[in-house]
Amino acid sequence: MSVTALYRVTGMSCGHCEGAVSAEISELGGVTSVKAVASSGEVTVVSEAPLDEDAVRAAVDEAGFELVRP
Repeated sequence: MSVTALYRVTGMSCGHCEGAVSAEISELGGVTSVKAVASSGEVTVVSEAPLDEDAVRAAVDEAGFELVRP
């Protein structure tokens, strides 16, 4: 079973930004897919189990952006 979660990230403005956010979130355990869209600020994450929001926030921070609450 997989879990799909939608996050909002501020500060992404280009493909490089999308790649940076996707790369950091992809490193979290259980993540199978990440799709970041700079124009909307939406990041869709598919994982094997629900992710800890603090872990996602830390990954987004590491990429240089900010996770915002939906």
